[in-house]
Amino acid sequence: MATTLPAVAAPGQPLASSASYLPGPGTSLFASNIVSTIAGAVSALPTTPLPTLTVRRTPLTATSASTSVLPTVQSTVLARVTRINPRQATVSIFCVGDVPLNDEFQGIIRAQDVRATEKDKVKIFESFRPGDIVRALVISLGDQSNYYLSTAQNSLGVIMAYSGMSCSNRQTKRGTNG
Repeated sequence: MATTLPAVAAPGQPLASSASYLPGPGTSLFASNIVSTIAGAVSALPTTPLPTLTVRRTPLTATSASTSVLPTVQSTVLARVTRINPRQATVSIFCVGDVPLNDEFQGIIRAQDVRATEKDKVKIFESFRPGDIVRALVISLGDQSNYYLSTAQNSLGVIMAYSGMSCSNRQTKRGTNG
């Protein structure tokens, strides 16, 4: 078991191989890897025949490093889509880099910031749905209440989505740039 576990995990982040650990609360099995389904602290519980990986949301204290973390330009963030309209998707930022936040910040992904090419053909309704988890890049601090975000790179986009067939069926997408 030479696998080094991260201290903190973000949703969709691969944690370890299913050959070394069993999935527990806050994790799921995807393509023979255990991935995090929530942002939080990672721990391995000693169980037989294999240790069980768990991810738990832990209340952060006032002295925690995450209380001073704010999204800055060029920061990679994780956000949940809250509203969509033909011009933009409104998101709630809950993680900056690998650090879960105490408070959520609001952001906007404009249609022209969804992908790098064919920007005029982007349809927000086909790229995002409310509830999707998105990895995005902060491109501007925006106005008083919103950060402007972009998913116009191959490593960015929707990382966890809900199927159109069933509201309770989660799926993983590789991004919205295709």
